[in-house]
Amino acid sequence: MIEMDACLRRAWGVRMKRTIGVVGGGAAGMTAAILAARNGAYVTLLEGNDRVGKKILSTGNGKCNLGNMDLGPERYGTCSPGRLKAWLEQFDTQAAIEFFRAMGLLTKQKNGGLYPVSEQASSVLDVLRFELEREERIRVRTGCKVDRIRRDEGRNRIRVWSGGELLAFDRVILACGGRAAPKTGSDGSGYRLAEMLGHSIVPVVPALVQLKCREDWFKSVAGVRADAEILLEDQKMGSIRERGELQLVDYGISGIPVFQLSGRVNYILREKKEVTLKIDFLPGFEDEPKGAVEMSRPDFEGRTGEFAERLVRERMPVEACATVEEYFNGVLHKKLMTLLIKLAGLRPSEPASGADPVKIRRVYELCRCLEVHVTGSNSFEHAQVCAGGVPLDELTENLESIKAPGVFFAGELLDVDGRCGGYNLQWAWCSGYLAGVFAAEGE
Repeated sequence: MIEMDACLRRAWGVRMKRTIGVVGGGAAGMTAAILAARNGAYVTLLEGNDRVGKKILSTGNGKCNLGNMDLGPERYGTCSPGRLKAWLEQFDTQAAIEFFRAMGLLTKQKNGGLYPVSEQASSVLDVLRFELEREERIRVRTGCKVDRIRRDEGRNRIRVWSGGELLAFDRVILACGGRAAPKTGSDGSGYRLAEMLGHSIVPVVPALVQLKCREDWFKSVAGVRADAEILLEDQKMGSIRERGELQLVDYGISGIPVFQLSGRVNYILREKKEVTLKIDFLPGFEDEPKGAVEMSRPDFEGRTGEFAERLVRERMPVEACATVEEYFNGVLHKKLMTLLIKLAGLRPSEPASGADPVKIRRVYELCRCLEVHVTGSNSFEHAQVCAGGVPLDELTENLESIKAPGVFFAGELLDVDGRCGGYNLQWAWCSGYLAGVFAAEGE
């Protein structure tokens, strides 16, 4: 076992100031390395994969939604929103735009989201890689997975081990990701390193992920997409509503509104509680005297009956000469409409005029409030991020560990998970930037 500290100092030169080891070469780690070097530190970036930034290439379906103009702590899940708010204010979306512009990346806004003008995630990775290569104070070591860390109290140094190799630094930034998408290198090892330093871990669950449901009819509607609003009701969190394109798959539900709820759902399931979601497939339909349709906030707790009565009255002329299938034609996607007809106890081929009026109304009610029972989610392999991690209240305002001074944290390893829309990469830039600056401060 060889301690590399003396070798590193000779390599960097006798007049070298602070040495910083950055563990993890993802979005947060590369940003931290760049900022630490710009602030005078000599940085060794340790990445377990054979190349840096592998996970960036898959973000935003390859287009890399790297931020959002609508930024705030309410866009994130965390146990410490106040602490998060202060950090987001120090490095906001405009700061991210300027950070990338200075490195030569042009960005554009689309529906509030921030993207590279090229709409290629590789453009974002390339500017970071080029900056790492240009900066003389940074050395990148790939294939170097850190499996142990310890603070040397006597020498006030941080030691890390990679296999049988020992390296020592003045300070270390842990930015080695969470557990989501382990094929990109996020295998959860960062949590073990944090625990070695005395940190606790907020339970980690998959987030921004598909949900599995108990109902056996999903295979009949697999592939259907629909604008919908989903309601989650929980005693602790209250009512949470998400609207967007819902995707029905053979085992349950997917799509943006599902992703937004998935982390919270997984925490409820972790407590062995049942989760029932209510789906409105006609969000925004409002009862009007003349039968007009207006976009508004749907109400799952009482409007379904009124909605049904209104549609029954309006569609009476169709009922006289149509089958049930023809009567409901055009309301929703044909596969979905057929399912709701059957769930209400009707046959699509039977005459609408002779159908049970209670069941006719029930079909309309199901359009507005279909209940599904969630049994779980897809695994970390399918999750875009994970919820949970190192608690923010175990860090100083400079993102430095209270348990092990000299160690700083950044990125998904912390108890911060963002919504879809660039928020998770924005947190990576923000936390990486601040950790790099603060770690490099002082002599």
